[in-house]
Amino acid sequence: MQEASFSGLLKTIMWVIAFYYIFKFLARIFLPILVKKAVENASENFQRQQQYNQGNTYQNSSNNNTNDEIIINTANAKNPRATKKVGEYVDYEEID
Repeated sequence: MQEASFSGLLKTIMWVIAFYYIFKFLARIFLPILVKKAVENASENFQRQQQYNQGNTYQNSSNNNTNDEIIINTANAKNPRATKKVGEYVDYEEID
């Protein structure tokens, strides 16, 4: 069985500090590269979605041009959304 020693504690603390500074140094080098790649991937996905949506809009508009019929949904106009009426606002003043 091993016993704890002061020199072992100091070695452990030094290793923790060394790993901390090594990790900090490597993060400064590689983190900007990783963030840049993540932003590029997000940008490409966004552009792909925009192109897909524009293609669908074009197809929908070309389909609507063949029909000269306009459909208006009046279900919401007949039944407006009810608003909650909680009560009046009362402003209280402090009395000294």
